[in-house]
Amino acid sequence: MTSRLQPPLTRRTLLTGALALGTAAALPLAAAARARAATGPEIAACGTWGARAASEQVVILDSPPQRIVIHHTATANVTDYSKDRAYALARAIQRYHMDTHGWIDTGQHFTISRGAFVMEGRHHSLDELRAGARQVRAAHCVGQNNTSIGIENEGTYTSVEPPAAQYAALVEMCAHICRQYRIPAAEIYGHRDFNDTGCPGDRLYAMLPKLRRDVAGRTGETATDPLWELVRDLPGGGGLGQSDYFPDGIPVLGTAR
Repeated sequence: MTSRLQPPLTRRTLLTGALALGTAAALPLAAAARARAATGPEIAACGTWGARAASEQVVILDSPPQRIVIHHTATANVTDYSKDRAYALARAIQRYHMDTHGWIDTGQHFTISRGAFVMEGRHHSLDELRAGARQVRAAHCVGQNNTSIGIENEGTYTSVEPPAAQYAALVEMCAHICRQYRIPAAEIYGHRDFNDTGCPGDRLYAMLPKLRRDVAGRTGETATDPLWELVRDLPGGGGLGQSDYFPDGIPVLGTAR
């Protein structure tokens, strides 16, 4: 797979080294960017980050998703941007969903750490994304689990925005999903658009128009407003749901599997 976005410090270090190489490096870097756009971001599969097996068979629906729903984990805005931290987060989320909620597996399809590592959430989500025809039934947004792809972003974005690298990874991931499933960029929503919740936080929610524009720029679309008038009357649209996806104090720092 191609290289992925790295935490800010690493990206600055790499940028400094690239500039030192001179303009001769520009063509290989541009080629790498084009290749990443064609193949999508690097995504760590469940087996890579140490997921447990689902407690029962994961349901794969015959139809593709119609939209993307953006979440935040409402956990600490840590400054540990490492891969180890990202994988520990994925394991902690799965433990919480399975052991506390009693769900069969991680609720969302994909997770993006503050260090910009992208990870598969519910089993088989990555394989189905690569195929681009079907989706996994999830448990991330009441009323939308059969029709949308859920992306969790590590952190609490009520009063601050996500790190630049994490946001860039979100743009890249959304663009890849939109290309694979032929979803318009206008069909990117926040959790609160469908359920009674503060998720994905006031600041990240306010960034969704920019996210739609940035994704549209990646996919070659003309950016448009969300098709909210068509969505609000769908089952689960704008209605009451779980008040918070994660409670305060979720123990995300553990590494036990």
